[in-house]
Amino acid sequence: MADYYELLGVPRDADANHIKKAYRKLAMEHHPDRNNGSPEAEERFKELSEAYETLKDPERRSLYDRFGKEGMKGAGGAGPFQGFDLHDAIEIFMRDFGGGGFEEIFGGARRTQRGPRIRKGETVRIRLPLTLEDVVNGGTKRIRVALLESCQSCSGTGSKEGAAPAPCEQCEGTGEERIAQRSVLGQFVSVTTCRACGGEGQRLVNPCSDCLGEGRRREEVEVDVEVPTGVTSENFITLRGKGNAGPRGGPRGDIMVMLEVEEDPEFIRDGNHLITDVVITFAHAALGGEVEVPCVGGRVPLEIPAGTQSGQGIRIRGKGIPDLNGRGRGDLIARVRVWTPTRLGHEEAALLRKLREVESSPPERVEEGEGGRRGFWSRVKEAFTS
Repeated sequence: MADYYELLGVPRDADANHIKKAYRKLAMEHHPDRNNGSPEAEERFKELSEAYETLKDPERRSLYDRFGKEGMKGAGGAGPFQGFDLHDAIEIFMRDFGGGGFEEIFGGARRTQRGPRIRKGETVRIRLPLTLEDVVNGGTKRIRVALLESCQSCSGTGSKEGAAPAPCEQCEGTGEERIAQRSVLGQFVSVTTCRACGGEGQRLVNPCSDCLGEGRRREEVEVDVEVPTGVTSENFITLRGKGNAGPRGGPRGDIMVMLEVEEDPEFIRDGNHLITDVVITFAHAALGGEVEVPCVGGRVPLEIPAGTQSGQGIRIRGKGIPDLNGRGRGDLIARVRVWTPTRLGHEEAALLRKLREVESSPPERVEEGEGGRRGFWSRVKEAFTS
């Protein structure tokens, strides 16, 4: 599929009105009703509608401009349309341009039979809690959700024993009512949804007793959600065609999975970096040595340099969170905390008294680069720029 801007023939800085006009012109040219159902025209019509639906939305357009069509897949679940079909394309066209029916848009003079209106199922929104380990490792999460599924008793038709629905007598199966009004300027014809059938163009003769003619019933089902690494609570994942079944055989809606990343007691998250505390003794801070610090999924060794100050951050590369768009991995920052004992043994007290007699006096102020008074975030920033 070509670049969305090239498909619509608009520059990359085109405004919303320019994009809408370009889409309307090309969509009318390639609409299946104008091309006798040509497969090539249908495919082009779907591509144009997908491009228009992306570029008309500021958020989706921004993601497309930054990451491209494929790169959008990992950007908050707002990737290219999956399972995008002709019904979706026609729905988009009718939503923005089709209030009076195709025959009026295309300049036809007669009223056409559109046939029964097919309604798409609703989009279902669910929340998915994630741990920090889920964010680092990604993977498949299986969740249970209550959805409207096709009624097994009537195979989703809404009619008992498979009885065929009858055309609506009010609108003659078109799903529309036309009301003519006269004024000093002439006659105006307005098109509205048929009040008798709700725009469906048909009525049930013998409704199914299990689903009451709806063609669907609520059931609990299991759904698999592929969680990419590096997500945040601001991201969501859209499962196209996995939502509620449409009434009486209509296509399924979507499931929008809202991600909720739980706080971890051992780590603070800063973008793709993780911060954890490591507690050491004064002797360890002064003399240096190796300790183990926690990381997601285990522990890693860390070398403490001699003379480390309390609050100083030491970076361990590549032990943070993988980037959502596959651009490397963040770091783990070990924030050193020097522990002061509250109770001393006889030998410890004697050694510390001896140390106090021979140790150097501390400076009156801590200079840049020595830790102490400077905030932890300042030292972390310095670590990343060094």
